[in-house]
Amino acid sequence: MKRLNALDAEFLHLEDGIVHMHIAGATVFGDPPPAFHEMEALVASKLHLIPRYRQRVRSVPFELGRPVWVDDPHFDLGYHLRHTALPAPGDDAAFCSLMGRLMSEPLDRERPLWETWLVEGLEGGRWALVFKVHHCMVDGIAGVELLTALLDVEPDTTFAEPQPWAPHSEAPGVLKVLDAWGGLVSSTLGAARGIPGSIAHPIAAARSALATAEGAVRFVRRLAPTRPLSIEGPIGPHRVWAHSSASLADVKTIRSAFGGTVNDVVLAAVSGGYRTLLIERGDDADRAVVRSLVPVSTRRDDGHGVLENRVSALLYELPVQIADPVERLQVVHDQMTKLKSSHISEAGEAVTTVGNLAPPMVVGSVSRVAIRSMHLFGQRSLNTVTTNVPGPQFPLYCLGHEMLEFHPFVPISHGLRVGTAILSYNGSLFFGVTGDYETMPDVGVLATAVTTGIEDLHDRALLRLGEHRLGGTRPKGAG
Repeated sequence: MKRLNALDAEFLHLEDGIVHMHIAGATVFGDPPPAFHEMEALVASKLHLIPRYRQRVRSVPFELGRPVWVDDPHFDLGYHLRHTALPAPGDDAAFCSLMGRLMSEPLDRERPLWETWLVEGLEGGRWALVFKVHHCMVDGIAGVELLTALLDVEPDTTFAEPQPWAPHSEAPGVLKVLDAWGGLVSSTLGAARGIPGSIAHPIAAARSALATAEGAVRFVRRLAPTRPLSIEGPIGPHRVWAHSSASLADVKTIRSAFGGTVNDVVLAAVSGGYRTLLIERGDDADRAVVRSLVPVSTRRDDGHGVLENRVSALLYELPVQIADPVERLQVVHDQMTKLKSSHISEAGEAVTTVGNLAPPMVVGSVSRVAIRSMHLFGQRSLNTVTTNVPGPQFPLYCLGHEMLEFHPFVPISHGLRVGTAILSYNGSLFFGVTGDYETMPDVGVLATAVTTGIEDLHDRALLRLGEHRLGGTRPKGAG
């Protein structure tokens, strides 16, 4: 019996009818779409690679254990594969509107928590596949791995007949409880196995514990309430979405000219995008504090290929007060360097480990009270979420059709009216901006401003690199 880990279960607790905790990706193809029955045959042939797609979440009686994954005895692929088309001319505004509507609907808890939509009628003869999956099943990294399992790396790959499958019977409640208790004992013993190592190396263990404690203190300090902004506050159940893209080669050119990392350049551009959005909305960008949750993967190549969430988080204040993009990039680089050595992500990972050992009934009750409080009273510690996921740097294919674009979607929560997801694919960076339908209809301003900021930085980078070549010196960060 496979139990959800504490973080996976928390993503279930976060949903309350207003907050929907699914992530998604909109993949765009440039030639005539396949027939829907071909898509059904393709997915059916791949289901044995992703068994979670035929399982649903079931609770343990009285929350004496975390929820478990069980086979859906009534699994119907036709329920999860959907087909729709945009009315002519199928422009980008219509596609964004469709994405907003699809993301406004929660996934059915009585079925496996995913949907895939075949969308025809995009402008220019294009079509799309929209993959929607609950965050309790995958994090961003695992979501990309799952997509590569569904698609192919060669255009002419054939697929086999579906493998036979019969659902296993769901265990009765008492066995779920016994299994949960056995799992708790196993997790406790697993944690205890590290004690001898700590005894053998007490100085190293003490340093690690101290670093984690310092990270936890820094994390809590960063939760101080921020100055009110129009991009924070209550949200409703409906979403809007916008997207944009940039060249990964351009970002690497910027990095070569000014130093830092690809992620630094992206965060600097996102910061500039928020500055533009705040100014457009009448906020005082020069005095604003925009604190973002930045998920950090703790996934390790352990050979198990699990799809569960393995993430921690950083809290980062985007330097929206800085108008000059080059100066903003330098500030981002300096601050992120310090933040990565702050041990905040280690503290987050430790909290997740403790959560796996905590009584689920307590964790569930505390989570529901916290969500209800945020719904009623709001929260002012976080303003947004920014997630950056590396995707494959080679083309993927669906039934011989090359995937041209891969636009991500990130959920938002109480107090967070807007969130940004970044995903790299085959030489491009794709930005997806999620907003609350009623209070953030202008998320397109942010999406456009981010890529405009990268273009501006690229122009300056070319000028700087040209100056260095004329001067016969090597630019900062080149190597």
